[in-house]
Order: sequence, then C-alpha cells, then structure tokens
Amino acid sequence: MDLFPLWNSLRIATLSAVIVFFIGIFAAYYVSKLRPFVKGVIDVILTLPLVLPPTVIGYFLLVTVGARRPLGMFLEQFGVRFVMTWQGGVLAAAVIAFPLMYRTARSGFESFDETLAYAGQTLGLSNRFIFWRIRMPACKQGIIAGLVLAFARALGEFGATSMLIGYTPGRTATIATTVFHLWQVNDEQGAFVWVMINLAISAVVLLAVNMIERKNGYLRRYQKEIREI
Repeated sequence: MDLFPLWNSLRIATLSAVIVFFIGIFAAYYVSKLRPFVKGVIDVILTLPLVLPPTVIGYFLLVTVGARRPLGMFLEQFGVRFVMTWQGGVLAAAVIAFPLMYRTARSGFESFDETLAYAGQTLGLSNRFIFWRIRMPACKQGIIAGLVLAFARALGEFGATSMLIGYTPGRTATIATTVFHLWQVNDEQGAFVWVMINLAISAVVLLAVNMIERKNGYLRRYQKEIREI
C-alpha cells in the first residue's frame, strides 16, 4: 500500500496550520482593535473562504498564481510554483483553513481583560512582552482549539486542492484526492481504506478539541470560584 497520500496530507496540513497560526493570530489581534465599521468590512473579507465553495477558492488561486498569470510567472523566476506541486496544496489548505484560526483567535482577544495589559504597561513592560507573556497565555485555550480545527480542515481539504494541484501519485496525491480517484476507477475497497484512515485521524483531532474545551471550562469555573472567595 502506497502511504504517500497520508504523508503528503499530513505535511500539507501541518505546514498550512503553522502558516495560519501566525497570520491568523496577528490578523485577529489587529482587527480586534479597529473601529466597528472597519472591523466589520475586514472581517467579511477574511472570513469569505469559510463560506465560499472550495472550488471557487481554487479558481481564484488558479487565476492568481497560475503559470500564465503575472504573479505566477514572477514567482517562477525564483523557482516557486504552486500549480501541480504539493506546495500549492499548502497554499490552498492555508487559505481554506485561515478563517477558522482567525475567528477563534479574534474571539479570544476580544474577551481578553484589557486591565491586565494596562497593568503590565504601568510596570514598564513592552507591548511585545505583554502580547506573548500575558495576552497569549490568557487566550491560549481558544487559540489552540482554533489551530487544531485549522489542521483538521486542511487535512480534509479537497475542492481547492484538487483544482490547484490535481492528482498525481507520488507527487501531489492527498487522502481526499486519492479517495476520489479510487472511487472513479471503481476501487471501492481501496477508497474505503483511505476513508477509514481519514476518519480515524479526524476523530483524534476532534477528541483533542473536546479535551481542550473541557479543560478551558474547568479553568473558567476555577477562576470564578477564586473570585467568589
């Protein structure tokens, strides 16, 4: 059994999750500080990949980084190519998974008690120190949950990925595209095996999210009891 689709899917999902982790956090942090109208407009733009069909996202990526498009030709001068390469899968998965990370992180930052940041400023702490040592630990449960959900979404991405990188065994094949290919060639047994593999991974990811949310609930109740004392 060729395990390349599993390895490639995990590689794409992991790299895209790392990308959306940093971009999503900083986008959420700065958007949460904007005025309501501006925040609403930017929020709609950044959340669009969550509601648009994946094939539409794939189309936009093709017309943006395609080999015959200005940006695509420019990137190819530096040896960067996204069409029919696994790197393109990372790009497609990151775009699709970004809203999950962004919205989860933004909710965490908006619920953050700003008096903690003000207290740090009165002590002479830098904004960078306050962000990484005070704000992030306070919001870490929601951020971790967003990261796990983004990873799961990237792992199961099919529409945009299939349009941008297609299906090439040993090069661009993922679990989702492999299942679709095997179903097309009437290999139901092979497709079932990959479906079960994907199901097992997804179940583990969802279990991790539930554990994080449960831990977060325990932490909130503990903090509430401390305040009552």
